[in-house]
Amino acid sequence: MKTNIHLAKINYDNAFEICKLRVKKAQKNFVASNMASLAEAFAARESGMTALPFGIYNGDSPIGFVMIGYDVPLDDDDDPKKCWFLKGNYLIWRFMIDKRYQGRGYGKEAFKQVLDYIKTWPCGKAEYAWLSYEPENEVAKKMYASFGFEEVPDVYDGDNWDEMPAVLKL
Repeated sequence: MKTNIHLAKINYDNAFEICKLRVKKAQKNFVASNMASLAEAFAARESGMTALPFGIYNGDSPIGFVMIGYDVPLDDDDDPKKCWFLKGNYLIWRFMIDKRYQGRGYGKEAFKQVLDYIKTWPCGKAEYAWLSYEPENEVAKKMYASFGFEEVPDVYDGDNWDEMPAVLKL
């Protein structure tokens, strides 16, 4: 099957169709809704942070969502030595493929394009890209590892960090 996977900036024209995308019921605890993510992106930008939300498309059809951050500030509870990957680096803040399009290789192709986009340094040069995921999300863990992401288990504590961070050297 021929695909035309690409990223498109979120704007007034496509925001609502991106908000309609959903993951499978068993995945609901693994990722925030796209609507909540867009609200978070707006709030982050209003606070001076960087949030870059994109729709993932196959041709003209929306199939997923990704949000990228840059230079994420430390929270009060974050240990700067343990959280060395936050400052001056890219965060793949959200990533989801709609339940109707999972299992077709679209996620891997889209994720490759996300990394390619990050490597254009849209917010400045960085040494790392990082992300985090629910430890029980084996599918995500396997996919991210296939791109070279390595877990940072000493940060995960189940309280302040309830997701497992993973880092990729760019």
